Amino acid sequence: MTGRRWDLGATRRMGRVFARRSPGVPEPMDLVASGKLDGALVDWAFYRGGRRDTRVNSYTEALSRAERGQGFVWIGLFQPTGRQLAIIGAEFGLHPLALEDAAEAHQRPKLERYDDTLFAVLKTVTYVPHGEMTATSEVVATGEVMVFCGPGFVVTVRHGEHSELTGLRQRMEQRPEQLAAGPGAVLHAIADHVVDRYLEVADAVQADIDLIESEMFTPRGWRHIDRVYQLKREVLELKRAVAPLAGPMRTLSTLRHPLIGDETRKYFRDVDDHLLRVKEQVISFDELLSSILQAGLAQVQVAENEDLRRISSWVAILAVPTMIAGIYGMNFDYMPELRLKYGYFVVLALMAAACTVLYRLFKRNHWL
Repeated sequence: MTGRRWDLGATRRMGRVFARRSPGVPEPMDLVASGKLDGALVDWAFYRGGRRDTRVNSYTEALSRAERGQGFVWIGLFQPTGRQLAIIGAEFGLHPLALEDAAEAHQRPKLERYDDTLFAVLKTVTYVPHGEMTATSEVVATGEVMVFCGPGFVVTVRHGEHSELTGLRQRMEQRPEQLAAGPGAVLHAIADHVVDRYLEVADAVQADIDLIESEMFTPRGWRHIDRVYQLKREVLELKRAVAPLAGPMRTLSTLRHPLIGDETRKYFRDVDDHLLRVKEQVISFDELLSSILQAGLAQVQVAENEDLRRISSWVAILAVPTMIAGIYGMNFDYMPELRLKYGYFVVLALMAAACTVLYRLFKRNHWL
C-alpha cells in the first residue's frame, strides 16, 4: 500500500472512479464553499504522505490531487440528507445500493465490495450511566458508522447521537506513518475504535450483571426479576451490534484488495481477535442472564409454594374449632355434653388443644 506499489495503480483506479460521475453532475466543485453539505459536514481534509496538507484548502484542488494519486481525501458526514449523499455519490462514483443503505441507516453490520470501493457498516455502542437499575433503564445506546473506502478517498457517514468517532482523526494525524498506508488504514482505525468501545461497554455491563446477580440471590430477591429482564434486553441490543460484525472483520483480515496492504491486514487480524473476545463475552452475558432469570422464576414458584403451605396450615388449624362450633351449633335437643356444668369450658379446651397440636405439627414440618 505504500510507496511505488500504491502510486502505480492508484492513478488508474482513480481515473475509473472519477469517470463514473453521473452525466448531469458538473465537474468537481467546491462542495464546502457552495454550502451543499451544510449541516452534515463534520470535517474534511486532504492527506499526502500521511500528513494533513493544510496548503490544500479547496475541495476541488483536493479532488484533483487525489485523482492524480498524490494522496487521499477524508470526508466526515453526520446524518446527511439523501440529496447530500447523492452529490457525494456522484462525485466519487459510489454505488446506488450503498448510498441507499447509508441514507436509511438501521443497517446490519456488513462489508460489501463495489468494484474498487469497499462499503462497511459498523454499529457503535455506548454505555449509559444510571444510578440504579430499574425495569426501564437504558444501559446500551447504539449508533451507526458507514464507511466508503476507495482509491483516493474515505467517506464516513454517521447516524445517531452515539456514533461519535471522538478524537479519531486527531489521533491518526499524530501517527502519519499509519495514515501513509492510505484509505485502508482509516477503515482499520475506525473498526479498531468501534471494537475498543465494545470492550469498554462489555466491562461496564459485566459490573451491572454482577450486582443484579448478587441481589437476585438474597431473600425476596425474585422481586428484582423485572430488572433482570430489562438488562437481558439491553445485552441483546449489544449482541446485535457485536455478533454480525465477526464476518466482515474476518473478511478484512484475509481480503486481498488494493486498499488493504499486508501490514494493514495484520492489524485487522488484531481487531478480529478483540472482536472475538467481546463476542464470546456478550454471549456469556446472555446465557448468564437467562440462568439468573430462570433462577428468579424458580424463586417465585418456591415463594408461591411456601405461601400456599402457610395458608393451608392456618386453614387446617382454624377448621378444627370451626367444625366443633358448627356441630354444637346445630341446636338438637339430645346431644352429648349439652347438660354438663363445665361443658362450655371443656369444648374450648378441646379446641385450643387441637389447634396447638396442629400448629406444632406444621411448625415441625416447616409449613409455618
